Amino acid sequence: MTHRRDLDSKLKGESLVRKGLLKRYMGRAQLRIAPDLNIIKIGGHGIIDYGAPVVKPLAEEIGTLSKEYKMLVVTGGGVRVRHILDIGLDLDMPTGVLAELAGKISEQNAIMIAVLLSKYGGMRIHTADLLDIPMLLRMGLLPVTHGTPPYGLYEYPPEIGMIPPHRTDTGAFLAAEVLGARSCILVKNVDGLFTENPIENPDAELIRDIKAQELLDMNLEDMVLEDKVVELLRDAKNVTEVRIINGHKPGMLEKGLKGENPGTIIRK
Repeated sequence: MTHRRDLDSKLKGESLVRKGLLKRYMGRAQLRIAPDLNIIKIGGHGIIDYGAPVVKPLAEEIGTLSKEYKMLVVTGGGVRVRHILDIGLDLDMPTGVLAELAGKISEQNAIMIAVLLSKYGGMRIHTADLLDIPMLLRMGLLPVTHGTPPYGLYEYPPEIGMIPPHRTDTGAFLAAEVLGARSCILVKNVDGLFTENPIENPDAELIRDIKAQELLDMNLEDMVLEDKVVELLRDAKNVTEVRIINGHKPGMLEKGLKGENPGTIIRK
C-alpha cells in the first residue's frame, strides 16, 4: 500500500478544511504591504462616462492630492460594460465568459486615466503588478489599474441571474485588502449610499454610516456599490470600512482622504 507523503510542518496531515484548524488562525494580524496607501476607485458609469467635464477636474484633484497622499487609482467600466453584457446575455454566454469580456473595458479606462495623470507620475499597471506598488510609490509614481478582479473564466456563479458578481468595486476592495491599505474610497456620481436610487427617487434617504451586516439585512433593491463588497467586508482582515463619495463635487475626495465623512461610510 502506498502511504501519503508529508513534509514536517504545523499543517502536516491536515485537510485544510477542518474547522478547528481554521479557527486556530483566527485573529492573527496579517502583514500590511502598503499601510499608507489609499485605494481610489473611479466609477466607469458614475464618473468616466461623463467625459471631460467631470473626469478632467477629478484627475487634476487626484494628481494634486497624490503629492500628499499615496494612492492607487482603480477604474471601473461603465456603459460599455453594460453594452457587452447585454450582447453576451442575449447570446447565452456563461458567466465566466461575461466576466472575461467585461474586464477588457475597465482596462481601456485605466489606460485613459493613466494618460490624464501622466504629468503627476501616472503609470498604468496590471493586477499582477500589485506587489510592485511600494517600490512605485517610493519612486514618486501614481499607479493606475483596472478594477475587474482576475477571476475571468473562473468567476463565481452568481446567486441571482448570470451577471458576474465580482466587478470593479469588488476588485478595488480586494486590492485594498491584500495590500493592507489605509482606505478604500469609491468615487461615484451621487452623495453616498441611499435607501433607493436618488436619481429615480429624489426623496430617497442618505445613509451616512452603517455596518455591513446591517446594510445586508436591509436587503435594498438597488445600491450604488456591489453587494459583494459589503459581503466581503464582514470577513476582511485589513479593511475595516469602505467610503462612498461624490466625484462630481470638488473637494469631496480630499475630505475622504482626511478621514472625514462627506458621503457614506460602511463599516465592518
